[in-house]
Amino acid sequence: MTETGHGENGRGGGGGAKGDWRRGYRDVMGIGEFRALWVAHALSMTGSYLLNIAVALLVYQQTSSALAAGITMALTFLPQIVGGPLLSGLADLFPRRRVIVVSDLARAALVVGIGVPGLPVWAIWVLVFCSALPMVPFGAARAALMAEIVQGERYVAGSAIISLTTQVGTLAGLVLGGGIVAAVGPNAAVMFNGLTFVLAALIVRFGVRHRPAPRDEREERPSLWRVTRDGTRLVFGDARLRTLGLFAWLAGFYTIPYGLAGPLADEVGGGPMAAGLLMAGPSMGAIIGGFVLTRLISPAFRMRMIGPLAVAASVPLLVWLLHPPLWVMVGLLMLSGMTAAYQFVANAAFVLCAPAKGRGLAFGLVAAGLQAVQGIGIALASLLVDVAGIHVVITVAGGLGVLGALLLAAPWSRLSGEAIALMHGPAGADAAHRSQDPGSSEGSRPRPGTAAGSGQGPGAE
Repeated sequence: MTETGHGENGRGGGGGAKGDWRRGYRDVMGIGEFRALWVAHALSMTGSYLLNIAVALLVYQQTSSALAAGITMALTFLPQIVGGPLLSGLADLFPRRRVIVVSDLARAALVVGIGVPGLPVWAIWVLVFCSALPMVPFGAARAALMAEIVQGERYVAGSAIISLTTQVGTLAGLVLGGGIVAAVGPNAAVMFNGLTFVLAALIVRFGVRHRPAPRDEREERPSLWRVTRDGTRLVFGDARLRTLGLFAWLAGFYTIPYGLAGPLADEVGGGPMAAGLLMAGPSMGAIIGGFVLTRLISPAFRMRMIGPLAVAASVPLLVWLLHPPLWVMVGLLMLSGMTAAYQFVANAAFVLCAPAKGRGLAFGLVAAGLQAVQGIGIALASLLVDVAGIHVVITVAGGLGVLGALLLAAPWSRLSGEAIALMHGPAGADAAHRSQDPGSSEGSRPRPGTAAGSGQGPGAE
């Protein structure tokens, strides 16, 4: 299947001529299909944050157990780690609009079930786990579908808008979520969440046109296991995608202070408000850094800056060795979040390098890995705090993050030129994929071992 790059009124394809990149936000927001995806994403994301808070409070009201509430929160992340490598393949087997709509409707039904009064805690946990599973194919299909609506620099702008919306929603969820639950009660808040997912599904259904599945209908549909296997080879067999994926996973180091916000606040004599400020710091920084990076800096330069910014994202953690006061810690986390906005560009570069048939699964694999490294990093840091002390643990995490970023920055300095070339538009991207996988048609499944390790194979997000 040849990817179409046209949104509403034929606008959406192409990266545009050189010099017009500053209009990226305006151009993308002028595309009806993108606006539909954006609004639906905002609704689903807002519903997710409100759901997490509401369910945690619902379980805590029933059990008066902080452990039970913590398990509930953990269950909102675990399905993405478990299901990511497998369920993401659905975005490459079926039409992506259908995957998004079905995922949102399935989640709505499960969330409404959580809100039924009188459910035992074990039943709530089962429904929470199941309700998070549709997020895996939803996220993979949304990223891949957006790459069909907008390409080149416009994809970078669209991806930045989605990412900034997520960061703003994170802050809104942290600030407003508890108040909403207190006003209407956890059961009603959970029920309301179900409606947000239904509304998001309707917006995508009627706001985004149908596109066939990436695989030609005349082809024999492969098994989900085969798609997963081939997607894993696709990501780790290509130097560009492997490097960009590892750049994303560096978040496992510099997000550790987020997971230790409670103990950090206690150590400086602060309460829940101090913990909230520490948790909100990276998001506030990401909003500022993401806007500056994608709005004021040229596309080619920002692509080359992924490596240096990834190094800088972990540097603020080194200051923890000096036992900084609360206001300095918040400022350092904002600075880390500003430089970690390289993730916006790395995410877009990952998608731009992806062939149509592997894009959804590859995105899901990296996203699942990101969830895993963040969860494992915070868990290990929590265990080591009792042994080495919280400031030493955070400082060591910063040092490891800097070292990892330096090891990735060197190869990326050689590979970034290929990603920059893909921003010239869909024609350039298609040519790049074809030239790097000779003998295969556009977007076809890459052969295992094709230019592996050389950075010349087809990419995927």
